[in-house]
Amino acid sequence: MARRCEICGKGQIRGTTIHRRGQAKKKGGIGQHVTANTPRTFQPNLQVVRALLGGTHRRIKACANCIKSGRVLKAA
Repeated sequence: MARRCEICGKGQIRGTTIHRRGQAKKKGGIGQHVTANTPRTFQPNLQVVRALLGGTHRRIKACANCIKSGRVLKAA
């Protein structure tokens, strides 16, 4: 149950960070060159909320997108 939305199932995804060197052409340089690619992870914006699920109040991890769109019925 770590780092995953319990409503839509959104989780972390992998990507890369591109390190560049040099001045851009539009700034008067000869262009940028890639020196390294390093792996990284993109984390979802998870919040712990008290939600009404099946008639009971539970604490769940929900992404901010689900909370904003009204897919989570928050407990009062």
